[in-house]
Amino acid sequence: MKVRYQYRIYPTLQQVKGLNQLFGCCRVVYNDALAIVRSVPQGEKWPSNAELQKLVITQGKKTAEREWLADVSVVPLQQSVQDLGAAFKNFFESRSGKRKGPKVGFPRFKKKLNQQSARFVRTGFSLKGNKLELAKLGRFKVKWSRPLPSEPSSVTIIRNTAGQYHASFVVEIGPINIEPLRPSIGVDLGIKTFAFLSTGDRVESPRYNRLDRKTRRFQRKLARQVKGSKRREKTRLRLAKLKLKTANIRKDFLHKTTTQLVHENQVVVLEDLAVKNMLGNRKLARAISQQGWGTARTLCEAKANMVNDREVRIISRWEPTSQICSDCGFRWGKVDLSVRSILCVSCGTEHDRDGNAAKNIEKSGLGLTQDSKWTKNGRKTRMSGNPTALSSQPYSEQLGLFA
Repeated sequence: MKVRYQYRIYPTLQQVKGLNQLFGCCRVVYNDALAIVRSVPQGEKWPSNAELQKLVITQGKKTAEREWLADVSVVPLQQSVQDLGAAFKNFFESRSGKRKGPKVGFPRFKKKLNQQSARFVRTGFSLKGNKLELAKLGRFKVKWSRPLPSEPSSVTIIRNTAGQYHASFVVEIGPINIEPLRPSIGVDLGIKTFAFLSTGDRVESPRYNRLDRKTRRFQRKLARQVKGSKRREKTRLRLAKLKLKTANIRKDFLHKTTTQLVHENQVVVLEDLAVKNMLGNRKLARAISQQGWGTARTLCEAKANMVNDREVRIISRWEPTSQICSDCGFRWGKVDLSVRSILCVSCGTEHDRDGNAAKNIEKSGLGLTQDSKWTKNGRKTRMSGNPTALSSQPYSEQLGLFA
């Protein structure tokens, strides 16, 4: 399978000028190709990627307005047109229902102040010792935080809004073999506690309060400053670095948490949360968006595909996991969010609200629910990752596998 390995690179001042010129050329080629497609009359056939490359790159270099396209490598320019084709493919597949997830909009023109990127395939880059050599740009110093597992097939040079440069390599890796510690685990995601596990453990999320206050202060300052001024650009850069620091802390935490969940458990059961709808609550929107629940689910599913004998199951969001006793199956109904501890009137067991929900999530994902209304929940559970023999055995036998 193909994965990405990303490293920080440190270009010289001359290389920074060359990269900025390359990013501008890629952006112009993308926008010119999009403008050609948008200008096609309704009902007529759109030009193919090869035709767009000929119109925008080959013929564009012969004009006085675009003759500077010849100063950079043609490889990333061709890949820029390929990216436009991929954007249109995603748009049409999303509109027809073939692509899952949120609806993808019609491709838009690229802007100068957003994140910039340029992709090189094998004909446009090479590795010379510990340095990365790019066509017409020279050799770059790379901070190798870990070795590449195989020869990369492509590399994307990225400049984020904070002015940092990264090289993202696409490499091929094989499946990973790791013995799990447990047959399954249920995960209940929250705000104060990021995840409550069915084993009784808690996963606390990082605190973003201090960075959030500084970010909001600089956002107010940026709104008051004159557009185009040097002071506004200085504030914009400081704001971008603050947001990048917050995003890096969140990404590091989510990667470590999801890796541990997938490596230690053969089946990870999550709940299908309607995060977009939950963000409509203006009192909790900021706290919910800071947690990264959707990213955590995506990372779990991706890492389950990388490890042998791993599976991620997603139960329906309508499962009453907080309304049923995980010990006896008695259903007490809806309980206010302020109630954090519940005493079952049937069996007398006192439950932590999130811990009880995590156990019910695990049982629902494995098809072991005791309530009569859950008898058909197998149709609602979605599975991803590598299917195993675990799902076809009784739960008592599953536990015996790890005795």
